[in-house]
Parts: sequence; C-alpha cells; structure tokens
Amino acid sequence: MQLSKRITTLNAGGSDGWGVFYRARQMKEEGRAVTELTIGEHDVRTDTAILDAMHQSALSGHTGYASVPGVARLREAVAKRVQSRTGVETSARNVIITAGGQAALFASHFAVCNPGDRALFLDPYYTTYPGTIRSAGADPVAVQTRPEDGFQPKPNTLAKAAPGARSLLINSPNNPTGVVYSQSTMDGVAEVCRQNDLWLISDEVYDTQVWTGTHLTPRALEGMKERTLVIGSMSKSHAMTGSRVGWIIGPVEAIDHLTDLATNTTYGVPGFIQDAAYFALAQGAPLEDEVAAPFRRRRALGAELIKAQNHVRMIPPDGAMYMMLDIRATGLGGTEFAYKLLDERSIAVMPGESFGNSAAGHIRVAMTVEDTAFADALASVLDFAGQLAEQQR
Repeated sequence: MQLSKRITTLNAGGSDGWGVFYRARQMKEEGRAVTELTIGEHDVRTDTAILDAMHQSALSGHTGYASVPGVARLREAVAKRVQSRTGVETSARNVIITAGGQAALFASHFAVCNPGDRALFLDPYYTTYPGTIRSAGADPVAVQTRPEDGFQPKPNTLAKAAPGARSLLINSPNNPTGVVYSQSTMDGVAEVCRQNDLWLISDEVYDTQVWTGTHLTPRALEGMKERTLVIGSMSKSHAMTGSRVGWIIGPVEAIDHLTDLATNTTYGVPGFIQDAAYFALAQGAPLEDEVAAPFRRRRALGAELIKAQNHVRMIPPDGAMYMMLDIRATGLGGTEFAYKLLDERSIAVMPGESFGNSAAGHIRVAMTVEDTAFADALASVLDFAGQLAEQQR
C-alpha cells in the first residue's frame, strides 16, 4: 500500500537534520559518555511547584475534555501577559492554546496558506520549519540571510522573494543563531509584508531569553496587528518542554477558525496541563528570570573562552540558549566537523547545515549543560577546531 505523498515528502527526500543527535543518543545507549550540546532542552527540569499544581489539578478532576480553544483563565492570562509585554491590546479572544509551539507552527500555516501557496521563511531556520510548511500543504521557500550581516534579514532580499507568496515566517530571538532582530530589521519585514499582502507568522518562543537589545514583536507595528500570528510557548520560558503547551495570538476571526482546526486535530490541550501553565504564568517574571539565568551565565563563559583563541568566531548571541560558531577556518563544513567532533571528543553539537545553507561552515552549540561541564566541553570544541585549523596552515 502506498503512503501519501504529503507524508513521504515532508523532508523533500533529504535529511531531517538530526543525524548527529541520533548518533549521539545511540552512543549513549551503548554506554559511552557523550556531552550533548544539541537540542534546546533545559538541564534544570520543570519547577516542582508547577508539577504540584499540575498534579493537584488532575487529582481535582480536570482530566476530561478541556475547552478546545483553551481554558478561559489561561487564555486571559496569556492575553494579559502579551498586552503587558508588547503594549498591543489583546483579549482572550485573540488567544488559542495549542499543543506546544510546534503545533502552533503547523496550525498557523494551515490557517493562512492554501495548498501550493509559497510560504517564505528565513535561512538559517529551526529544523522543522520546511517540513511543517509542507505538512500544511504549502511550498516552503527559504530566504537567505548572511553571517556577514549578523544573520539580520535584509528588506531588499525579502522584497525579491515576496511577490506571489502568501506568508512569511520569522523567529526572533532566533534559533539557531541567537540573533535578536533590530528595530530596522522589523520595520523592513513589516514593510515587505504590507506591500506584498503577506501574512506574518512570528515565532517568539524565546522572548524571555534576551541578553542584549530588546525583543520586538512585529504585531506592534503599524498595520501589522491584523496580518500577524504570534507563536508563544511555555517550553523555553518555564522549562515545560514536555508539557506541550503553547499558543497563537492573532485576529479574532483567525482564532475562531483555528479553533475549528483544533476541534478536528488535537481537540485541545489537557486541562490539568493548562492549569499548571496558568500557575506558572502567575509566578511572573521572577520564575522566568530564574529559568533564563543559566543561559546568560553560560553565554558569558563561552564569550570569554572564544575571546582567548583565534580560530573560531562567534555570531554574537543576543538571545536564546545557543551559540552559533563559525568553524570555516578548520577547512571542514559544519556536518563533517560535528561528526568528527562526536567521534573523537564525544561532544555532540548541531551542524549549521541542519538549519539551512546560510549556516554552512558553522555549528550550533546549545548551552544546556551545567556551567562547569559547558565550559569544559566548549574548551574542548575550541581546542579541536584549533588543531584542525593549524593543519590547514
């Protein structure tokens, strides 16, 4: 029996970008010690107080079907949080609760793209973006950014790709680069969207992890509120990755239709998980700052180590939990370097090529192990790269 083309072509016949990660996990299953600096998984797990709230909600009986667009008080809390942080008027009717940011990405593209529509996204990109767009029936089109521009998208490049497209997906703070888009970048993005009648899908799941600069939401810009869908999540801000709870912020009409989609797909998010998310949001900025603090520290540790050598350059990570390192001086591409590093130093990083052509010759290092272990692992990565670079001279 034949499977559908839609599901068999999600990766366009290529790799899903997770090969090094899978190899590292296999090595660990075989009993080898591997330092994993691959995925964005916090080394500190969900706060026990959040888990207690989840447990109590379940014991109290909130284990049946929950309201499909989300529990009312959680939608209201998300709306209040968004309005407070962005200054944009937001009500519960502008919010739908989703099964994490990934489900929100799929639903957003399903909502705004017809089958075969061109859906733009920026390269480098989070690995699931192209497959998510294909799964929604649209045609993913990567728009290149350049390391020499700090991976800030250029309006003229976007403008060339925009005619005939239906949507544009952006991500700031950015995974994998750690770049936070500037005011001028956001203004340029908004102008291209307005001129070309594009829907803008803004992935803002790292909005609590900003180290330099300011997080800007394009929904706050003139003429953008009614053409923007914002994706948020509890995964990164509250270390609730496994709980699978996120949201989409958008125009009321879009949210109403997204509720119809959820009715026919996920049928909502479990109520006891939503109650835990409500409790977590009620703790306010102190808890979010506590979750973000280790990555701020490790960013500083990494910057000092990189400053002390001459072979590896770092794209300044203004936000998120990653460092993007330029290893082209080694003479290797990111993929070859990452596999060689794993085999010879037992350290797993993500190749830049996993995130698109623009990141070729780079690696993404997740700052997701304890401070000393992170510093030791990064020092080993830099030493390894230095040895390879010296062999090129």
